[in-house]
Amino acid sequence: MTVRKINRLESFRYAFSGIWYTFKTQRNAQIHLAIAVAIFILGFILKLNLTEWAILALTAGFVISVEMLNTVAETAMDYATVDFTPQVKIVKDVAAGAVLVAAITAGFVGLLILGPPLIQRLSSLFATIWLSN
Repeated sequence: MTVRKINRLESFRYAFSGIWYTFKTQRNAQIHLAIAVAIFILGFILKLNLTEWAILALTAGFVISVEMLNTVAETAMDYATVDFTPQVKIVKDVAAGAVLVAAITAGFVGLLILGPPLIQRLSSLFATIWLSN
């Protein structure tokens, strides 16, 4: 059996195809992407510094990557067997659990980074409204 060598451009095309497949078919990946976009918009509004941006980008990328690996696990199990065995359940549950852990961690990171400037901005806004009445 010979293995066909693929060039770098094909490799990127396959990778983008996998990303596209995930966002096209996986509802949770779509939700994670929407949350990431909302967080980035909020980051622009709050004028985050470079370190905060890096942490948020890494965290969002981590959650989406774990979601993609969950898709791999589920698809592989669906392909490997039509029977829903205890082992298949374990693989799917652990993969889903990994996504949950990543998402909860991302939530904490988001609160730590976005919470203080958001509270400060909202406090200033409410103080302005309160004092103007």
